[in-house]
Amino acid sequence: MMQRGVREARGVDVDAIVEIDGSASCTSFTPPVQLLKIGKSQVNRSRNKFKMEGTDFRSWDELLPDALGLIFGNLSFQEILTVVPRVCKSWGKAVMGPYCWQEIDLEDWSYRSNPDNIDRMLRMLITRSSGSLRKLCVSGLQNDPIFLFIAEHARSLKTLQLPRSNMSDSIVEQMAVRLSSITFLDLSYCTKIGPRAFEAIGKHCKLLAGLCWNMHPLDIGDEISQDDEAHAIATTMPKLKHLEMAYLCLDTASVVEIILSCPELEYLDLRGCWAVKLDDKYFKAKFSKLRILGPQVMDHYERNDWEDCSDYSDSLYDYESLDGMWDDEDRLGGLELRFYEGFGEDSGYGWPPSP
Repeated sequence: MMQRGVREARGVDVDAIVEIDGSASCTSFTPPVQLLKIGKSQVNRSRNKFKMEGTDFRSWDELLPDALGLIFGNLSFQEILTVVPRVCKSWGKAVMGPYCWQEIDLEDWSYRSNPDNIDRMLRMLITRSSGSLRKLCVSGLQNDPIFLFIAEHARSLKTLQLPRSNMSDSIVEQMAVRLSSITFLDLSYCTKIGPRAFEAIGKHCKLLAGLCWNMHPLDIGDEISQDDEAHAIATTMPKLKHLEMAYLCLDTASVVEIILSCPELEYLDLRGCWAVKLDDKYFKAKFSKLRILGPQVMDHYERNDWEDCSDYSDSLYDYESLDGMWDDEDRLGGLELRFYEGFGEDSGYGWPPSP
C-alpha cells in the first residue's frame, strides 16, 4: 500500500493542478495523493496524521510555515510545486510563501528547458522568496535582464551558481555591488565574463571563499589568454579557499600569483591548463594545505557530448506541461514547465565537477 501511494504521488496528473490563492480552498478537493515520503517520515493523506515509528503526532497542517518549509526541503522541486499544494490549504499557502524558496535549485530542470521558461520560473520563485533567498542554482541564463533581476533580490544570497549563462561582463561588473553577501560563486562556462567582472566581484564580495570558473575545451579555442582574469582574481579575492579554473588559457606566472595572493587557498583545479608548469615538490612543501588538481589530468571530452547537451530540445524526457501552476501569477500565464528525471549514470560525463 505504501509503495502504491508513493507511485500515485509521483504520477499525479500535473494538468489538474488547482489554483492556490487567498480565495482558493483545498479542503473540498481530494487529490490523488495517498502518501508522501519526506526523509524517513511519511505523511498519510487519508488520516491527515504524521506517523513515525508507530507514534501519532499532531496533524501536519497545524505546523508553522517555516517548519513546513524545512520539511518540504527534503522533497524534489517537482513535488513541491505539483504535489504539496494539493494536500491541504495550509500546505498550499506554505508553498506560496517564502519559507519553501530560501534555497532554489533549478539546475537539473533548467539544463534542457526553454530559456523563456527558465526566466519566468526564476521570476516567480524569487518573488515568492521575498528577499530571503540564500541559495540559487540555475543553468543557462540567456540575457542581462534576468541576471539584473537576480542581483536586485540578492541581499541574503550566499551561494550563486549560474553555469552556462550568457550575461555580459558589463552587467556583472555593474551589479556586483548587490552580491556583497555571496560566499560561493559558480560562473563555469560563462564565456562572456571578463577581467572587469572578476575585479568588481572581488572588490564587492569580501566574503567570497569559493569560485568556480571552469571552461570546456571547445569554448576556449579563440581565446589568446585569460591571464588578466587570473590577475583580477589574485588581486581582489584573498579570502578564497576553493578555486576551479579548469581548461583556461593561463600561464605559470598567473597561477603562481594566485597561490601567493590567496594564503587561505585549500583547493585549486587547473585541469587542462596545459601551459602551466608547477614544481610539485616545491608547492607541496611550501603550501602543505593546498591541494592542486592538474594541469596534467586527462579528461574524456567528446565533441558529440558537448553538442548533444548544449541546446534545449523536445526529447523523450519531457514531462507534460504544468500550465495550471501559474494561476497565482497572472503575468506568468501560459508558461510551459518541463521536468526531467535525469539522463542516466553518465549524465555528468565530460564536465569538471562542481561542489
